[in-house]
Amino acid sequence: MDILVFSIIVFITAFLAGYYLTPKIRGLMLTKNLTAEPDHRSSHEKPTPNLGGIAFYVILMLSFYFISPYDPSDIVISLIPGLTILFIVGLKDDLMILAPLTKLLAQLAAVTLFVFHYWRKIDSLNGFMGIEDLDPILGGAIAIFIMVAIINALNLIDGIDGLAATVSIIMFSAFGWFFYAIESQFLFLLCVVMIGALLAFLRFNLSSKQKIFMGDTGSMILGFIIGVMAVSFLSLDIEALKRLPIRAENLPIVIGAILIIPFFDTVRVIFIRIAKKKNPFKPDRSHIHHIIIDTFSISHRRASFVLGVSNFLIIIFISYLGVTTSNWVLLIFFVCLLILFSVFFFIINKSSWFLRLKKRNSLMKK
Repeated sequence: MDILVFSIIVFITAFLAGYYLTPKIRGLMLTKNLTAEPDHRSSHEKPTPNLGGIAFYVILMLSFYFISPYDPSDIVISLIPGLTILFIVGLKDDLMILAPLTKLLAQLAAVTLFVFHYWRKIDSLNGFMGIEDLDPILGGAIAIFIMVAIINALNLIDGIDGLAATVSIIMFSAFGWFFYAIESQFLFLLCVVMIGALLAFLRFNLSSKQKIFMGDTGSMILGFIIGVMAVSFLSLDIEALKRLPIRAENLPIVIGAILIIPFFDTVRVIFIRIAKKKNPFKPDRSHIHHIIIDTFSISHRRASFVLGVSNFLIIIFISYLGVTTSNWVLLIFFVCLLILFSVFFFIINKSSWFLRLKKRNSLMKK
């Protein structure tokens, strides 16, 4: 069967499976009273089921049976252990809250099982910043760091309705296009599965009457699969690199563009919390999505849409430049883009802070 025809079937099946499973999971959670209680940071006002990530795991496990014939390297064998570890730990965290160290150790175990499987290591940066071959141990350590960072970045941006799912759909679409271009059929189909499952999840995540959150179960599974895509992209062999439409030395920058929203937000939030002498892992409302909502008084849907479109446009722009632009020029441009982003959010955050202070003083006078 033609791969595009099969991908359409896979997409429809994943979407329908998600559309069926998600409300069933929601109903079960409500029946068992397993919901996320609102607190001072929450945008929801009533207890809401937060185990939507269960559907992701089930859909992935079932999809492996159907797309494994397109996996001649047995990649799937290196995915199942890590996914299962993160599913169990995420499920427990959503139900009873685990210590950050426990989650970190589980993430390290999950990604290590994948990275040091015989299939993938980052052996070369293909000329990025003049770096060619890497020591296998160093390459493995870099891959582990990248995957753990992505898992936590996805977890941190899952703070408003629709954002983590919207940004993930865009990232999977970008990776899917590149893997289709180099004829890496299994990874392409895996992206298609996740896009279908996420679109079905969005239908309920954005609903006012049937709302459900993906929880840590969902965000860690998403982060793990996106991490798999990123590491796989960085560890392409020479033949695959020749089929890529972009220059090989620009791969890390293109990946940076694909991951820009979650990574920019994570680095920015951690830096701000440390600068304020706060615990960098303690939740607050310093995320870019909170700033956008508080400053412009827009809905979660609109904030997620704005950030999703921004991510999409940056991917298109950087990928286009990555075809012909030299590595150092593109790197400087990307760094300048990050600085511009930082200045923009610094300005609107200050503006939002002054507006809140003015409103508070006005209320006190009354």
